[in-house]
Amino acid sequence: MPRPRNKITKLTRMKFIIVLAFLAVALAAPQGDKKPIEIISSNSEMNADGSYSFNFESADGTKVSESGNQKKVGPKPEDIGTVSKGSYSFTTPDGVVLTVNWVADENGFQATGDHLPTPPPMPEHVVKMLADLKAAGLL
Repeated sequence: MPRPRNKITKLTRMKFIIVLAFLAVALAAPQGDKKPIEIISSNSEMNADGSYSFNFESADGTKVSESGNQKKVGPKPEDIGTVSKGSYSFTTPDGVVLTVNWVADENGFQATGDHLPTPPPMPEHVVKMLADLKAAGLL
């Protein structure tokens, strides 16, 4: 009497599930001891007027600095927002130090850095159009 095909399929499926379970356990295992990176210096200041500043430096060369203050951003008395600026730098795996300087204000978030892409120059007709609008008092 031949073996039922359904039993072989169930047995094969069960073995496959067991192998997947072992694989999941193996992948979930800790990937080795990674020591926390030491913070070398850290300062922070919060003032009653809403201004603040903080900075820190870690042993791996990462540096972060930020400061901010309250600014009127609209016509109403309650239209107050925080204007912030700062920078951060870190070392890439190939040893290059990258620095980003940034500002966050009523114009949005603007980041600058030598490694960040820059937009192409504006076409000449756009430059002329903007100059004409400015001359006409529309900008």
